[in-house]
Amino acid sequence: MIVDNNNTKQEFLVDENSSLNKFRWRLFNQDERFVNTLSQKYEIPDIIAKIICARNVRLDDVENYINPQIRNLLPSPFILKDMDKAVDRIVCAIKKNEAIGIFGDYDVDGATATAILYRFLYDIGMKKIFTHIPDRQNEGYGLNSLGLKELQGKGASLIVSVDCGITGFDAVDMANQMDLDIVVADHHEAETGVPNAVAVVDPKRVDDDSNLNYLAACGVVFLLTVALNKTLREQGYYREKGIEEPDLFSYLDLVALGTVCDVVPLVGANRAFVAVGVKVMAKRQNVGLKALCDISGVKSSPSVYHLGYVLGPRINAGGRVGNSSVSADLLTTRNPITADNLATKLNNFNIERKDIEAAVLAEAFEKVSSEIKPDDNFVFISGHNWHTGVIGIIAGRIKERYNLPTLVATIDENGIANGSGRSIPEIDLGTAIIKAKELGILSEGGGHSMAAGFTLSKDKIPEFKKFLHDYIEKSTKSQKIIPVLNIDSVIDITGINNDLIKKLSVLEPFGTANEEPRFAILNAKLTGSDALSGGHIRCYFSSDNGKSISAICYKAIDTEMGEALLSGVGNRFHLAGKIRANEWNGKRYIQFIIDDVAKE
Repeated sequence: MIVDNNNTKQEFLVDENSSLNKFRWRLFNQDERFVNTLSQKYEIPDIIAKIICARNVRLDDVENYINPQIRNLLPSPFILKDMDKAVDRIVCAIKKNEAIGIFGDYDVDGATATAILYRFLYDIGMKKIFTHIPDRQNEGYGLNSLGLKELQGKGASLIVSVDCGITGFDAVDMANQMDLDIVVADHHEAETGVPNAVAVVDPKRVDDDSNLNYLAACGVVFLLTVALNKTLREQGYYREKGIEEPDLFSYLDLVALGTVCDVVPLVGANRAFVAVGVKVMAKRQNVGLKALCDISGVKSSPSVYHLGYVLGPRINAGGRVGNSSVSADLLTTRNPITADNLATKLNNFNIERKDIEAAVLAEAFEKVSSEIKPDDNFVFISGHNWHTGVIGIIAGRIKERYNLPTLVATIDENGIANGSGRSIPEIDLGTAIIKAKELGILSEGGGHSMAAGFTLSKDKIPEFKKFLHDYIEKSTKSQKIIPVLNIDSVIDITGINNDLIKKLSVLEPFGTANEEPRFAILNAKLTGSDALSGGHIRCYFSSDNGKSISAICYKAIDTEMGEALLSGVGNRFHLAGKIRANEWNGKRYIQFIIDDVAKE
């Protein structure tokens, strides 16, 4: 089957019956004239031009794609709805030296957004800045009375909620009764109306026309600091105080970290935030991030991989199983000794998180295998008193296995179910959760397209399941969801070398909406395989001319793909995956990262 799509044609190399993970492999065959135009105009290799073409990057945007710069991609912050109101209130607080509270979220995006605003206020000389990150177990997600009272008790008259607040109607009303001013800086899905705050800055507001709905909360808050800095400069604040403007670029390491870990699209300004942010992080100017890199073993210049899979999980661990304030404290401290102590705490929390996760995951998979039906279009499981800090991770693991939107809930002794969901590209889970809340099925809920959280009473679960089934049926027009792996190019093992890896690096940073290029190797002979700790499988493949490559398949033990690789030495397979250069014991070698395997 071939479908026209702008300058590309889609062709399915492998169907779901041949794929051991039940994927369709979709190959983009690009318009050669368009590829040649890209290649010649920007002096890039054909293979890079083909991949850019497959990403549907417009010709006029290619320069910013391959060379993302803040000066070219940073939008005016004032195109965001209510940004002017937010700036006016915060500038007033700065000039009057009011105490300002920052109410964040307990994930990486929330911690980095909190730290960005805190560091800006600190850098311009503010002394009375207080932060509050809610305890996941006792307070749950978002603005709440406990946190508001704590910040007010410390003297705060203005509270800026970051990475939360867009659905906090009751909490904002309560703050108003307490004579607290609230400014919301969020990025989650909004309901039709917004809370009655002084300002509500969220690119996903129904009435926001900024087209910045791809931003994470840390990106929204960074734009807030840009707007504050510009306004303070124009009003002569720095001149009057005799202080220098803060270096906003120094916050980009935090913006990059939050952007990558919140899995938002790496397009537009996000692409520049991450590309520049990893370079800022490499300078190790933030003592908290430096300490975290040290204890995590990140010795070289950090990459997007390090942000998403090494640093991010440790920062998240504080909110998942430990003290939720530790992560924000780490990212805001200026004291190296304090930073080392906090980084050690987070590392220990992460070890604890892994143990808890393993126990819940085993029970969860057992439930899914016994409850799921062939025609189910989503997965919903619940358990009594599962740790709330790991259910989001569990949902992600199950989603990866079954390729279906997955929601996992833990039910407490009062019959209240708190849950977390992870979705697939075809289903906007955040919108579904908001609609269910508006219908009164959920008592709390919010999120974005790929991830969301929710709360409901146990007796409402059947109604929620019915709602989800109908929502997904409508979204997919009752068609079965068949997951697709996008293949950028078919390649022979002989073409995999260091020169190719160097060429591919121009496409970085990789992430959502700019996936790492995926290649297909056809008819490769499996010459060896063995199981590794952690459920991984190492294997070796060769081409007909004898050229071989090392490959790894992560967390594949006990899957059909894993069984085929461990028992299929001598057989031929089609492979889909990525090409990376790894270093081990001072030696550099190329490895193929297997995403899927298909029978020849």
